Amino acid sequence: MIAIKVNGTEHRLDIEPETPLLWVIRDELGLTGTKFGCGIAQCGACTVHVDGEATRSCGIVVGDVAGKTITTIEGLSAESKHPVQQAWLAEDVPQCGYCQSGQIMAAVAFLKEHPKPTDADIDANLTNICRCGTYVRIRSAIHRAAALMKI
Repeated sequence: MIAIKVNGTEHRLDIEPETPLLWVIRDELGLTGTKFGCGIAQCGACTVHVDGEATRSCGIVVGDVAGKTITTIEGLSAESKHPVQQAWLAEDVPQCGYCQSGQIMAAVAFLKEHPKPTDADIDANLTNICRCGTYVRIRSAIHRAAALMKI
């Protein structure tokens, strides 16, 4: 049995410790907001927080997060009220939307470390891939969220 806490709820799972966290989140817990993109921890579509740090869930196994706190896009805030989610909506960031949950989770963790980001900070630190190329809107939303978080 492996114990993990996801979005504030404790789960005890009878699962192989080598199972990627992404598949535990999606298949065992039914939280499908976290997306599968590449399977090699490169694209970032599967980004979640593990003990507050942005982590690509396809590249980590559930055995390595036993006893840790995991937050998925579903657990970020009730009714999408987190400032990053609000900024995403205001800036009309999503095009196809597939990568957006991972983009948002990466941005939230990034803003904790960089509360006043420059464009260069954003470009250097946020490496999630958007196939639609909405990087200009993503950058604008991060600046907007940073401003909202100062209030």
